Amino acid sequence: MDADQLKNRAREARKIVIETLAEADSGHLAGSLGMADVFTAFYFNILKHDPKNPEWVERDRLFLSNGHICPIQYVIMAMVGYFSVEELRTRLQGHPEKGRLSGIESTSGPLGLGLGQASGYALAAKRDNRDFKIYCILSDGEHDEGNTWESIMFAAKYKLDNLIAVVDRNKIQSGGNTENIMPLEPLVAKYQSFGWQVLECDGNNAEEFINTIEKAKNTKGKPTAVIANTIPGKGVLEIENDYHWHAKVPTKEEADRFMKQLI
Repeated sequence: MDADQLKNRAREARKIVIETLAEADSGHLAGSLGMADVFTAFYFNILKHDPKNPEWVERDRLFLSNGHICPIQYVIMAMVGYFSVEELRTRLQGHPEKGRLSGIESTSGPLGLGLGQASGYALAAKRDNRDFKIYCILSDGEHDEGNTWESIMFAAKYKLDNLIAVVDRNKIQSGGNTENIMPLEPLVAKYQSFGWQVLECDGNNAEEFINTIEKAKNTKGKPTAVIANTIPGKGVLEIENDYHWHAKVPTKEEADRFMKQLI
């Protein structure tokens, strides 16, 4: 899928996210919109997967640590055929649960756990001589959690070059700006000091993100962190970079307005 097609898919996904969250009166909007390009790139271009055979042994694994942005994952999964788009308006939960929906690799909710799960899986895969990749999407805010840094140490110790962590660097969390709540910078240098390769990219440019992941996949001897700089609320100018929309749900009137603004 080329750059224009990816952009159009992401725009379509953002529209569905806005619609479904407004209908459900529940969910996390800003991060879901901000990561639309990343999820579009993963499911349409990057992942080795089969929606018709979700348990395919040789599939790549995608762990979502910050499970509250699952609305965008659900939408993209529906678009590629894991289930029907109509099902988005039915039984799906506000945080994903493994075993309840085909294609979900891990249960998430409490932050700070996903990278540990992915690291353990990556170690097991290496010991079993599997050649698939393990990806873990995590938020910048969950770097406030000690579990995250323990997992970063673990992955470096075991040289998990089959593991790629994608950090959603949108600089907001539920209570404000990340740098005001618990400063993370210099985040790149911190990962490097723990023994990781670090790459940075524009997380709202699917083509650039895909190229960055290709570089990460060729790394040997260490895990890679991709710092994906994103804009929370991307596509709806009036809510972009506004932390108040981290977990705020649009009204029907706001949703109609937001969908007209999508760029």
